[in-house]
Amino acid sequence: MLTLDEKLNRAEAMIQKPAFRKNKGLGNEVGYYIFDYPAEQELYVRERIEYIRKKNENSSDDYKIVVFDLYEIVIDILKQKGYLEKCYEFEKKKGFERITKSVGNMLRITSSDSLIVKHIKENTPEKAVVFIVGIGKCYPILRSHTVLNNLHQVIDHVPVVMFYPGKYDGQELILFGEIKDDNYYRAFKLVE
Repeated sequence: MLTLDEKLNRAEAMIQKPAFRKNKGLGNEVGYYIFDYPAEQELYVRERIEYIRKKNENSSDDYKIVVFDLYEIVIDILKQKGYLEKCYEFEKKKGFERITKSVGNMLRITSSDSLIVKHIKENTPEKAVVFIVGIGKCYPILRSHTVLNNLHQVIDHVPVVMFYPGKYDGQELILFGEIKDDNYYRAFKLVE
């Protein structure tokens, strides 16, 4: 079994290959990938992603690595709409479960016109590799399969890699050792 460093090294090498960026997965499907890792290594993985992004930014590569932190996107949207402070008050009065449902509805998370997906689409250049991070920070407001299913509808010209703090076996996503997010089947493991 590979160490986390070995997996990250392989992932970095893989995205540098032109064949990977042609965005065709197995069976000629759109290239959607999941890089799973132990949740307790979250901070290390964040640092490594930032290192990879900066290395790409300072290189002469013909593509750009674009990192989208789902949590930061959610907070930015709430701020833009003037809802962030209202959310704090709503949670105090109605509870966590109600606020997560309300925020999800406001973001249109399960809809084809999701504000998160719209943000990612509008900020993804033609020649890019998209990294999706922050899925653990967004749970339970946002589920990874929902984001990937909605992205599939609008982003098919660049590869998308979701960094998942849990386990992905090719069928199920397991977050924090127990939560199954088993509604997404069109992503490949980036590194075995």
